[in-house]
Amino acid sequence: MSFARITPDWPHAPSSISSLSTERAGGISRAPYDDGHGGGGLNLGMHVGDIPADVLKNRLLVRSVLPGEPIWLSQVHGSTVIDADALSDADLQNVQEADAIVTSVPQRVCAIQTADCLPVLFCSADGKIVGAAHAGWRGLAAGVLENTIRQMRRKGAREISAWLGPAIGPQKFEVGQDVYDAFKRIDIKTTAAFKALPDIPQKFLADIYQLAGMTLEREGVSRISGGGFCTVTEEKRFYSYRRDGVTGRMASLVWIK
Repeated sequence: MSFARITPDWPHAPSSISSLSTERAGGISRAPYDDGHGGGGLNLGMHVGDIPADVLKNRLLVRSVLPGEPIWLSQVHGSTVIDADALSDADLQNVQEADAIVTSVPQRVCAIQTADCLPVLFCSADGKIVGAAHAGWRGLAAGVLENTIRQMRRKGAREISAWLGPAIGPQKFEVGQDVYDAFKRIDIKTTAAFKALPDIPQKFLADIYQLAGMTLEREGVSRISGGGFCTVTEEKRFYSYRRDGVTGRMASLVWIK
């Protein structure tokens, strides 16, 4: 049984790096976690109300194309980064509370779940270190990308590249004044990623891809690929929490071969 997936167009990733990002089709989950057009959905989230046995079967399907069991995180829209190399085998079996993960161990799979928030995959130019981060606006503002990059550099990464996976598009990401102000406090230049809605006071359309790109460039990461998706409008391809409320989760994964 195959499942729908994206093979990242990531020209800066060396041949020793593999990655993929799942879509919503090709699993066995039933509505509202289905594929959006009458078939089974590939929901990978255990925390969204789906039947646990169905989620486990979906995860096994994804596992069949991976070199090892993905390291699943309990994501809390924060900025904590897990160094998977520091975890024991027993710890790897327990779900860690964090929003990013890095490793230098081959065949250890970093995984991030999303359904509108931005998944960002990282690799070092020499192909020896990888990372993955869950970057909703709260995580972005809290520094999850900066923390991931710094953790990779502590492990020896020099030149780092990033791939931006499926997230809510700039025409659908309506936010309030609080979000605008949070990023303005970080860097006045981030206001360029917001477009005021003329008929709705203190409301903006935000470009999460642009915000992430600005953060990456501030941290010296200029080799950035991906972006251009919209989980909200591409209903038959992606899960979207903002669109549907109760929905599944996709995963973006990266590993060293």
